[in-house]
Amino acid sequence: MSMEERIQFTKFKRICVFCGSSSAKKASYEEAALQLAAELVERRIDLVFGGERVGLMGLVAQAVRHGGCNVIGIIPRTLMPEEIAGENFEEVRTVSDMHQRKAEMSRQADAFIALPGGYGTLEELLEVITWAQLGIHHKPVGLLNVDGYYDSLLTFIDKAVDEGFVSPSARRIIISAPTAKELVQELEVYEPEYDEVTSKLVWEKVDRLNYFPD
Repeated sequence: MSMEERIQFTKFKRICVFCGSSSAKKASYEEAALQLAAELVERRIDLVFGGERVGLMGLVAQAVRHGGCNVIGIIPRTLMPEEIAGENFEEVRTVSDMHQRKAEMSRQADAFIALPGGYGTLEELLEVITWAQLGIHHKPVGLLNVDGYYDSLLTFIDKAVDEGFVSPSARRIIISAPTAKELVQELEVYEPEYDEVTSKLVWEKVDRLNYFPD
């Protein structure tokens, strides 16, 4: 398939990427970050990210920007003086706190991808998974499982399914693949499932506008 054909059939305008703001110890993590950036550029998908110019986060953002796609950085005002140089990115949006950062990233994106990262990455990832489970959004969520980085997390979630704390339909919210190309392809064909409880939930419009993604 030619580049033009791939662009024509992509369903995403923007993808939000969660990842570490620390430097990776393994070269494979940085390679995966660059491969993801290349996949976004090839498909002409813009990037939404946490606004920091360091670690894997900065690596993805700079590569996407250099590839000619738009980059939207969303960052709390407290972090901005140390972490971001606005001239590196197409657009920088400041918010008051970490909660608003997640809500705004979610609002701007059509899908989510998590690269390897630490507490912040996990917290962002699990919140958008929970929002999907509750029917707050219907956007696909992917794990770029580089060198099995997320194997332990997936094992834990499978254990939660076995013990009845996570439903099988909620487990299928999470899409995992070892390469960027495979992952984006799987995200493209994702169809959300709805369980009986979620399908009956109605989120108030005021709450959606103030806190949750569309």
